[in-house]
Amino acid sequence: MELLYALLNMLNEMSPYVLLGFFIAGLMHAFMPRRTFARHLSSSGWRAVVKAALAGIPLPLCSCGVLPAAVALRRGGASRAAATSFLVATPQTGVDSIAATWSLLGPAFAVVRPVAALVTAVFGGLAVGCTERTGAVQAEAPAAAVSGDEMPEGFGRKCVAALRYGFIDLVGSIGGWLVAGLVIAALITVYVPADCFAALGRWPLLSMLAVLAVAVPMYVCATGSIPIAMSLVLKGLSPGTALVLLMAGPAANFASFALISREMGRWAALVYLASIIAGALLFGLAVDYLLPPAWFALPGVAGHACCAHEYSPLAMACSAALVVLLLVSAVVSRRRHRVDSCAATRVYRIAGMDCQHCRAAVERSIRGVEGVRAVDVDLSSRLATVEGTQRDEAVVEAVRAAGYDVES
Repeated sequence: MELLYALLNMLNEMSPYVLLGFFIAGLMHAFMPRRTFARHLSSSGWRAVVKAALAGIPLPLCSCGVLPAAVALRRGGASRAAATSFLVATPQTGVDSIAATWSLLGPAFAVVRPVAALVTAVFGGLAVGCTERTGAVQAEAPAAAVSGDEMPEGFGRKCVAALRYGFIDLVGSIGGWLVAGLVIAALITVYVPADCFAALGRWPLLSMLAVLAVAVPMYVCATGSIPIAMSLVLKGLSPGTALVLLMAGPAANFASFALISREMGRWAALVYLASIIAGALLFGLAVDYLLPPAWFALPGVAGHACCAHEYSPLAMACSAALVVLLLVSAVVSRRRHRVDSCAATRVYRIAGMDCQHCRAAVERSIRGVEGVRAVDVDLSSRLATVEGTQRDEAVVEAVRAAGYDVES
């Protein structure tokens, strides 16, 4: 029962802010097209790098979800510098995780976290920009436009799209990691002895390096890392060490490093990883040695012992709503998995494409075919990669209806 009570305490603390973050994230998704970002991110200078970081900080994308978005920006014309800045900043924060950070860790953590993400992202982006200007990275981004940017027309449809994305798609994408983070935090709170980290806590730098060794290769989302960081602070680790976990855990993992190496080059991937590690250590040490400890006192900690089971009606209602959303997203994900198991990826060679307008027309026409889930049309190779359960005949008919043909 003690484990259940600890889990409910954390859930009630987080749920109102997490739901608010999901709602804001849905509005951003429905009303702010990604193509707008790409138009401003083609330079390797500091303006594009700062813009990319500022654009990424509020977006609620985890380190795996940010990869396709960053690749899309890169292929849409964004520089490697801007794409790296976006990759570093986005997974560390998000409107949902900032709100949840405020609720569990207090306003100081909620302010320092996005500031640290911004500075780290700008540093990493500028470092990659230097390699672009000096010619250390040679390949240019393909000229394809950003895909997946079709915006619903009409205010009502945009509102429906916002709710669907925020409370179905986004909950499904980070819900599992959020639950995992809550369970791990509850287990730490209940079963780890209070003096377990006392010795390690005397040397903040050593504890930060230990956390980095665990956090960099593993995966945890920005929101799911919050209860873990809180439970570790309660067990004796310093606030700066908690910040290292909050920065490095969501931003880096082996999968993201491998994909960045392939898409942007090994040097860009190394700079990406080094900027995250250096930024996490520097800001962690700054929190422990330069800022007042009172700023990072956990809110409501003293009250948990005496009134841990007294919940407000609003918190209970939000927790119930969040649990329902998690269950619904699990059902939806299961159905999508069944559809994905029947889906296939096919490649078609398109004849007659000569410009970006041709490419966009072909992609738009194929996207309208029943069963198509994803389309990627490359102008240079004249290949259309189509994923889904579509019929080949339907794709050929759609291409011909757009004024082009499919080579056998």
